[in-house]
Amino acid sequence: MVKGDRVRANTPRKINEKINREIKDSVMYYAERPDYEVAGRIEKLDKEWDIERTLETNASILASLGVVLGFSRSKRWFLLSGIVTGFLLQHAIQGWCPPVSLFRRLGVRTRKEIDVEKYALKSLRGDFDGVSSMDDRRDRALEAFSSSTSI
Repeated sequence: MVKGDRVRANTPRKINEKINREIKDSVMYYAERPDYEVAGRIEKLDKEWDIERTLETNASILASLGVVLGFSRSKRWFLLSGIVTGFLLQHAIQGWCPPVSLFRRLGVRTRKEIDVEKYALKSLRGDFDGVSSMDDRRDRALEAFSSSTSI
């Protein structure tokens, strides 16, 4: 685990292990694929939403909804905005809040986890000269995954 990765530190070990396994499985899968498929996966990773973006979007939608419903229906709806912004503050301070658990269980990854897969795929594709002298792509994939798994 990377020092300072508060989301992973506050995520149950089983979920972190599942995410790590999925990253490794993806890298191993793409070791058997042509470079254009690897490039396609890297493009998808560039667009993947991380946990921070997901939380911020979720919080802004729910807080806005609370304000709109508070003005149009009942003042009690303002409570929703208060709770959601409280959770966002808690996440900013502690690196955890209740929605993090839900999103992590749904497989939403940290930026570092996404970057680990992307780095391993780029290494597998040969983007980094001299990183590996191995000819077998599966061996290169394992080496790339291992060298980038400081998560």
